[in-house]
Amino acid sequence: MKNKNKTVWSKRLKGNVSKSFQRIGSSINVDKRLYKQDIAASFAHVQMLIKQKIIPSQDGKKILSGLKKIKKLIDRKNFVFHEKYEDIHLNIEKKLFEIIGSSAGYMHTARSRNDQVVTDFKLWIKDSTHTVLKDLNSLMREIIKKAEKNIETVMPGFTHLKNAQPVSFAHYLFAYYEMLKRDKKRFQNNLNLLNESPLGAAALSGTSYNIDRNFTAKKLGFQKPTDNSIDSVSDRDFVIDFLYASAVCAMHLSRLAEDFIIFNSDAFKLIQFTDNVLTGSSIMPQKKNPDPAELIRGRVGINYGKLNAILTIMKGLPMSYFKDLQDDKALAFDGYDTLKDSLLMANELIVNLKPSKERMLLMANEGYTTATDFADYLVKEKKLTFRESYGIASNLVNYAEKNNKNLDQLTIIELKKFYKNLDNKVMKVFNVKNSMNSKNSYGGTSSNNVRKMLRKYKKEIKS
Repeated sequence: MKNKNKTVWSKRLKGNVSKSFQRIGSSINVDKRLYKQDIAASFAHVQMLIKQKIIPSQDGKKILSGLKKIKKLIDRKNFVFHEKYEDIHLNIEKKLFEIIGSSAGYMHTARSRNDQVVTDFKLWIKDSTHTVLKDLNSLMREIIKKAEKNIETVMPGFTHLKNAQPVSFAHYLFAYYEMLKRDKKRFQNNLNLLNESPLGAAALSGTSYNIDRNFTAKKLGFQKPTDNSIDSVSDRDFVIDFLYASAVCAMHLSRLAEDFIIFNSDAFKLIQFTDNVLTGSSIMPQKKNPDPAELIRGRVGINYGKLNAILTIMKGLPMSYFKDLQDDKALAFDGYDTLKDSLLMANELIVNLKPSKERMLLMANEGYTTATDFADYLVKEKKLTFRESYGIASNLVNYAEKNNKNLDQLTIIELKKFYKNLDNKVMKVFNVKNSMNSKNSYGGTSSNNVRKMLRKYKKEIKS
């Protein structure tokens, strides 16, 4: 074929494209990742063209057969992508001409690369979102498994990174389960928002051909076709939504990683990791470093960056399609890859985590973590106002601190110096496990509550 190496617009534009623009303007090295979605969309489009008698059935069947062959070639890595053909769409179309000849010219009837690329991209976002949801479920299951073994494990809960009140380690882990559950809802909501097919919007105004957009929407797994052709080709909200959900999820994972780095430090020694998720030092023989956690913590910056980049690209973009949108796919691909790696590393950290239970209990007893329990006891048993009891408890803490004692080390004689009408029953409030189990309000850290939430989460994760 004489013109097989020319661009499809070569009859309109004279001369060769500059080498620099051909390199910069080509997106094939990025969007070749869309090949499955592009072939699927073209397949549905051609099926519709045949059904509507817009193209000859015989030529349409040749196209469908050719698309199957191309997919097999790419799957087997026997397909050569050419930068001069710019993108995945034209690379596939050029190959189709090589395989079936002039019948390939019918494939692009009643569509544009504008609606083609946004259709492909929506399909990719859908597929990738389902993968992220699976990875989230996997991580949440591992959290459940680890929590189930640590319902009675008492650890210090922190505010301002200072010892605050005793909590169950399982309850602590479930805090991250809740974060991840919200992440799941965000991604699931995104699937609902993007569930409209842009295919058939063509360049921006629709088409004069008698196409059936409901047919292609159904074939591609969308709920319905989009309602406005201009919005269809210019919409990238679904990319922003995906990158936003990814950024928030990465932030949650970064918080988990930061906790683990602190808890694993020699200053805290609250948790340990097995060696297969640690690294050493090139100079210090003793070192065992939690590098996966540090990578998770650092890479959230990549997810933030991708979200900020797409927001900046879109903020001043007029209707409808512009070349600015070429970079949207690299942003989504990188954001997805980064989040997927972070989820994988977080999963391995949870699996390989070992709580240092004795150290947790010891530290839970430090920092006067049961002072609030004493104040609450005075309110409930002695009918004081909370502010009165708060003042008494504060004075008691000052005394214990001055005498270098924990609250559970004080005698009843010492306690009576601060409130005379006390007996030995008050001593139980200074037991950190009793303190933990007394927090039985809904959502609190008591063992009974945690067991109820465990049953709830197990049921949720199966549905």
